[in-house]
Amino acid sequence: MRTFRLLRVAAEAEGLRLRHMARRIAVGAVLGLVALALLIGAVVFAHIGAWYWLRLTWAEWPTALMLAAADIVLAALLALLAARSSPGPIETEARALRQRAWESATGAAALPAILLELLRLVNRLLSRARP
Repeated sequence: MRTFRLLRVAAEAEGLRLRHMARRIAVGAVLGLVALALLIGAVVFAHIGAWYWLRLTWAEWPTALMLAAADIVLAALLALLAARSSPGPIETEARALRQRAWESATGAAALPAILLELLRLVNRLLSRARP
């Protein structure tokens, strides 16, 4: 019976970790989309302003190249910031708890115990199902 409790703890810890990870990813995605919309608007206006300012001293093609280079640098910085998302403390704790419970449950003699408990559970369910 201890094996099933450990497996249940491992499953609950994994569920907790996945819920928190999904929440973190969802919040990050929504914030990223809002930031992207605002950034697109700002970039459009910045391009217009930069184009007019640079056109006072440069020809069209150097101006376009300078704006493209600035866009690449900005995109690289934003990509680096987006890649920095890491698991929080709850996710880390849940992963460690799941790992410990799983290791305890899957010891050398754990598989026969799991099968025996599973057979007992099936037997009880079948005996309750019969009238």
